[in-house]
Amino acid sequence: MSSRTSISTDEWERRLEEVQVTKDDLNRLVMDYLVIEGYKSAAEEFSQEASVMPAVDFESIESRMNIREALQRGDVQDAITRVNDLNPEILDTNPALYFHLQQQKLIEFIRQGKIAEALDFAQQELAPRGEESPEFLSELERTMALLAFESSPSVPSAISDLLSPAQRIKTAGEVNAAILESLSQGKEAKLVAMLKLLCWGESLLGERADFPKVDLSDGLGVGRGQGGEV
Repeated sequence: MSSRTSISTDEWERRLEEVQVTKDDLNRLVMDYLVIEGYKSAAEEFSQEASVMPAVDFESIESRMNIREALQRGDVQDAITRVNDLNPEILDTNPALYFHLQQQKLIEFIRQGKIAEALDFAQQELAPRGEESPEFLSELERTMALLAFESSPSVPSAISDLLSPAQRIKTAGEVNAAILESLSQGKEAKLVAMLKLLCWGESLLGERADFPKVDLSDGLGVGRGQGGEV
């Protein structure tokens, strides 16, 4: 078995300094991160300071954040209206996304104790779509199971997550990704993707050598949910 290579801090820093990264490249990475994560005000200020323009207009950033905010507070209809105002083709061409928005709307009816409205909505809007897709039907049945425990203090863990804030965040993230795709924008910030690649590269190199590692425990929310102005 070959011995492990040991790279000193000085040698590691010397090698890093040999990597050529321009200021313009760094500025574009920062701008991409601000746009994807929804920091409109910061993106506007950075654009002026660094003389770099985003790939999308600033108003679309605010529109995305308004849609995310609506979903995270449970106002699904407001979110749907805003998505259609932004680009009606997003929902027209993505039946899975539209179903998940309707599913979230059903969940909000149940959360509010509006059982009659929930049953009518499920029958009119979701049941026909469930008949078209086994996947949709399974999700609808799982959501409807919440009604059986509507007055119960304990909901089985298999379905209780539908009522958690994480479910709203999941739906908001799916909508956000669809909007970014419609704008020909990446679904994930390039800077975050590069940090993940760095973690992967360090893991591979760590199998063969000892070297100074970068502490990424607080790096740009890697491994956590998206940020953004709300």
